[in-house]
Amino acid sequence: MRITNLLTAEGVLLAAAPQSKQEAIDILVDLQEKVGNISDKAAYKAGILAREESGTTAICDGIAIPHCKSDAVIKAGLVAMTVPQGVDYEALDEQPSNLFFMIAAPTNAGDMHLSVLSKLSVMLMNEAFREKLLSAESADEFIRIIDEQEAQADEAEEAPAEPVSGGYDIVGVTACPTGIAHTYMAAEALEEQGRKMGLRVKIETNGSEGVKNQLTKEDIAGAKGVIIAADKAVSLPRFDGKPMVTTRVSNGINKPEELINKVLSPEASVYHSEASEEELPVGEEKESIGRKIYKNLMDGVSHMLPFVVGGGILIALAFLIDTIYCGMNGIPYDGNFGTNNVAASWFKTAGGLAFNFMLPILAGFIARSIADRPGLVVGFVGGWMANIGSTWAAPGGNEAGVSAGFLGAIIAGFAAGYIVKGIQFICKPLPKSLDGIKPMLIYPVLGVAAIAVVMCSINPVMILINDTISNWLKLLSQSNYAVILGVLLGAMMATDMGGPINKAAYLFGTGMLATAATYTDPAAQAMCYQCMASVMIGGMVPPIAIALATTFFPKKFSENERKSGATNYVMGLCFITEGAIPYAAGDPLRVIPACIVGSGVAGGLSMLFKCTLMAPHGGIFVLATI
Repeated sequence: MRITNLLTAEGVLLAAAPQSKQEAIDILVDLQEKVGNISDKAAYKAGILAREESGTTAICDGIAIPHCKSDAVIKAGLVAMTVPQGVDYEALDEQPSNLFFMIAAPTNAGDMHLSVLSKLSVMLMNEAFREKLLSAESADEFIRIIDEQEAQADEAEEAPAEPVSGGYDIVGVTACPTGIAHTYMAAEALEEQGRKMGLRVKIETNGSEGVKNQLTKEDIAGAKGVIIAADKAVSLPRFDGKPMVTTRVSNGINKPEELINKVLSPEASVYHSEASEEELPVGEEKESIGRKIYKNLMDGVSHMLPFVVGGGILIALAFLIDTIYCGMNGIPYDGNFGTNNVAASWFKTAGGLAFNFMLPILAGFIARSIADRPGLVVGFVGGWMANIGSTWAAPGGNEAGVSAGFLGAIIAGFAAGYIVKGIQFICKPLPKSLDGIKPMLIYPVLGVAAIAVVMCSINPVMILINDTISNWLKLLSQSNYAVILGVLLGAMMATDMGGPINKAAYLFGTGMLATAATYTDPAAQAMCYQCMASVMIGGMVPPIAIALATTFFPKKFSENERKSGATNYVMGLCFITEGAIPYAAGDPLRVIPACIVGSGVAGGLSMLFKCTLMAPHGGIFVLATI
């Protein structure tokens, strides 16, 4: 599909003058509606804002390419806008953006928009092409310039590649979490800079459409150095023994010459596939210990959450069904609650099975984040031992079914990861001929044995801590302190709206949800579910409150803020706190304290009325499970 098939003259606005990022988005969304690409402007805009929250789509050199998939998109389409004076769109190079393209793609369009986006982003690396677009005097001329440039790009792509005699001077990999514009622009920037310096550069892209321009063994063997410009994990062992620079993908776009000079310098460190932290290549952007721990933990939590969501909602449905069934038949809510009805029992069993995977998954992926694939098996075993409460007296789990719980699984994950790292370090002096059996025999055998020792030793302590927490929760549930906890959780959700404090409260809520199944005391279980309810309502209040304010007090807001107010109804009801961010950023001294107070009151009221929630996400869509 060609870019010009998606862009019409009606979808091009020249010489626009937005005063903010929010206003620029509003203008582009209006263009999408004008050309008939979308059916629901508010829902589509919510998708655009959600994408911006994961990372700005303003790249560098004045380019911004906002995009999203949405059910609100009727047909795939593209709109464009030039802003001669520029506007702050939070670009990677901190410069104003003046050339905008917004992509709309229906959810059933596969990765069509990603393909268009990658082609467009590479074309926009051409400075002369950008200048022509900014100088266009009409929408028709703007489209003609794109059509001509795309034809040249297609012709160059279809032409057979000339063989590179003597191999490449530099090879590398670019990758970003979404695998879209940044990945391809970094590759283009590095290869173009190489040509300017008289060097042969080949960059492999690990993007949304998979690996492209893949490096061969011959490419790597002949290269003088390797550049890894990536914001996600890429395969590195193949580069063993090569000088290497690793950095963020944004530096691949903005600092290609610096990276090339660094990897070719005599001081460039040689990468070894089992390098210790002290042997990281030159250019590695060192992280604080706290940041590393946070990233490892979040990797485990992100893989665990689908099990919490799936299992939690199924169990909640079981309780909902049994509530109706028991009420109609006069059956008491006793220890059999949730299994009195065949349908309820089925949902509770399926949900319980999903819950059984939570702690091993959490520990396994924390360990993998630390030690890569060899850490998985050791982490899984450690997580399961935390789940069943293995001790020296009862390695197969205690008869009472007491678990080391969420905290035990976190410790198991970190312990497993560093155990495997330690084993890898110890095995470094072994002959190269044993490399093949290390991951298949040495690491798993020694790792599983070591984690078993660790978990049998720490589980009694973790079980004691869990019992203490259980008793504390029981005390809170029987006193007014529960309301204070609810206020605190709700207020934290509104403090930075998606930032670390918000995430800490959400992690606490989902952690209590995951731990609830390990408690035998009904009051402690209920308290876990009450914590999750306070967290969710605390996160829903800011966008809903702002939407209500724009409706009932319109004179307090600008025209664009009023237009965006309706979107916040949708985002708030869907538990997307980030919808309030533009308003908080515009007037932080009034908006943020007001949201904190509102969310705190909501969280406290939720606790006061003993509202429970067994689903960690969903907003209004999980209302039936409250």
